[in-house]
Amino acid sequence: METNPNDYYKNIENQLAQQLEPSVIKFLDYVVEHAYSLRASDIHLDPVEEGLKIRFRVDGVLQDIYTFHQNIHSEVVSRIKILCGLRTDEHQATQDGRFTDYIGTTKPIDIRVSIVPTYHGENAVLRLLADKVEQFTLETLGFGEDNVLKIDKAIRKPWGMILATGPTGSGKTTTLYTLIKLLNNKDVSIITIEDPIEYDIKDVSQIQVNPRTNLTFAKGLRSIIRQDPNIIMVGEIRDFETASLAVNTALTGHLLLSTIHTTDAVTTIVRLLDMKIESFLIASTVNLAIAQRLVRKICNHCKVSHKITKAEYQSLSGIIPAKLLEKAENFYRGKGCPECNQTGYQGRISINEVLVTNDAIREAILRRESSNKLKQVAIDNGMTTMLEDGFQKALKGITTIEEVLRVINE
Repeated sequence: METNPNDYYKNIENQLAQQLEPSVIKFLDYVVEHAYSLRASDIHLDPVEEGLKIRFRVDGVLQDIYTFHQNIHSEVVSRIKILCGLRTDEHQATQDGRFTDYIGTTKPIDIRVSIVPTYHGENAVLRLLADKVEQFTLETLGFGEDNVLKIDKAIRKPWGMILATGPTGSGKTTTLYTLIKLLNNKDVSIITIEDPIEYDIKDVSQIQVNPRTNLTFAKGLRSIIRQDPNIIMVGEIRDFETASLAVNTALTGHLLLSTIHTTDAVTTIVRLLDMKIESFLIASTVNLAIAQRLVRKICNHCKVSHKITKAEYQSLSGIIPAKLLEKAENFYRGKGCPECNQTGYQGRISINEVLVTNDAIREAILRRESSNKLKQVAIDNGMTTMLEDGFQKALKGITTIEEVLRVINE
């Protein structure tokens, strides 16, 4: 996605502000184009007592953009429903859909829509899906050379599980799509089951979860196995049934990729144990666990450095390993400029940790060690923690130490 809006976008904000009684079609187009020009990932159309509030999520942070009179709200929501093919006469139920808009009359952008009823009316959230996943590589996502080598080695194995973990919005799915892209060739069959399907990947069979037809992750996975795949991606492992099927699938000669909600890489193992998966099965099937968060990158147009103060050094001494902290001299920040909308940040990148299930980790799993013990074994065997990865990115001027600590502690 372009980081600098071109001339086509420069007057969008003025056009919106001047639309006192706007055409609903033009109004929605202007809002989407304005969001795209600011690199927003989501548009929130929130009905409130004083009117229609419009907010954009830019680099992971919500920003108030406009408040319009309430009388335009129902028309905008109806327009969105028409574009998605949803029911325009239904106002008391949730509805999900998607449509394609054209930025600058030529550039298509996929938009995922969620509509829910609230006290003041229907709330709509539009997710602007990133440009095609083919643009991403592990390096551009934020993985360092050592972790790229670990991941590349793991995905070349013909069977086993690769799990990505982190909270909602941490980039897990984008990482898995990038791995699918690396694995996708004419010699293998790849099938995914997702909720929702975020990107259309060429030559990959993608299945959408559908609760109305009882097509769940677990039931879909049962059917996928009979489709003779080599590689399977399951959108999320969230219960015992899906976890058990995933483990058995990996044991029977398939490479399975999935996400799971935990705080870090080693807690992935503990989470599977909590789901009543036998320790010997986890040790036998989990090849790799990737944990990540997304941090905002410093704007390159207004980046400045500053020497680490004594107070900063003391505050970090309890959380950053001494061997790393003693080498630190300068941090960086963005002063704020028109290019970054005065925020000092532009774009996002992941901070991550990669847990390789080697012999030492397998033995610790079989002993059902605590997460703290597992983490120490992983560090002793070469794992760089998310905090250390973020600290190194802060020293290189990619992000700020404040941003790293904010995201880690969320």
